[in-house]
Amino acid sequence: MRRRILTPSVSETKLENRGFHVKDRESRELLETIGEVFLAGYAHAVEARTPAEAEERLEQVPRRFRGFAYEGAGMGFGVLDGLPFGGSRNVEDFLRGRGDDHLYMVYVGIGWAMARLPRFRWPDSEGLDPLLKWLVHDGYGFHQAYFRTRQYVHRHYREPRFPWPAHDPSSYSDRAIDQGIGRALWFVGGTDVDRVVSLLEGFPEPRWADLWSGVGLAATYAGGAPEEELVKLRERAGRHRPRLAQGSVFAAEARVRAGLLVPHNEVATQVLCGTTPEQAARISRETRPDAEGEGGLPAYEVWRQRIADQFVSLGGVTP
Repeated sequence: MRRRILTPSVSETKLENRGFHVKDRESRELLETIGEVFLAGYAHAVEARTPAEAEERLEQVPRRFRGFAYEGAGMGFGVLDGLPFGGSRNVEDFLRGRGDDHLYMVYVGIGWAMARLPRFRWPDSEGLDPLLKWLVHDGYGFHQAYFRTRQYVHRHYREPRFPWPAHDPSSYSDRAIDQGIGRALWFVGGTDVDRVVSLLEGFPEPRWADLWSGVGLAATYAGGAPEEELVKLRERAGRHRPRLAQGSVFAAEARVRAGLLVPHNEVATQVLCGTTPEQAARISRETRPDAEGEGGLPAYEVWRQRIADQFVSLGGVTP
């Protein structure tokens, strides 16, 4: 019953229904499969009696798509935590098990849940990792761009002052949301590099760096573009290539941590970062700061800057 009440319709994942660009049959099937698997993961969460029960089904998802299933489960458990009858520790319990291997995806899923919950039911940010909580905003931004595309992508809407976390003085929320919007551009543009870049460059230029980061993450994690198209993407990024690489590094780290590397991850990190996924993930781990920020920036942005700077200094990417 909970699955029937809470799970969105799979028709919402069809590119034609969303009005997204279709590059070719293969890319359409990939993106629609990702959407279907995400919803399946969401359904596994909301209908399970315990997170462990959901994990058994999530682990049956093919390697290429399993991370999206865990992302969907993160949304599902986040929604349950936000409902009066759903309990309040589902996400916490999920992250004590196999969900921890997919920590980044689960945090993104919490952002999806927030987009579907009334604000007074949003989670307390104090209960989340102070460094990774910005991935929640990333998930929220992806959801809004995916489901409210006209407003957030074509009209470039930006939240006037995002109310979560309430105590955050840095106003970094908008930037983290833009990183999620950038990820969504890869889907809205149907993995077509020219279409994705055209959509991105329609935004005000101060937002481009964060959008490029999101594109790099999606192109690496989700795939959908062969090597020659990724080369074009790298060239089109211009001075934002370090941010494109930074997003690719985050994707590599998420894949490596979960043990979900597949061939297209290898190709993407080689083109966008000039290295292997394992080395990209190592860069992510070695540059990770503690929870304290620097110069008025949250630690998460310090982390992203350190990664981008690695590629400038190593010569793998030029600004």
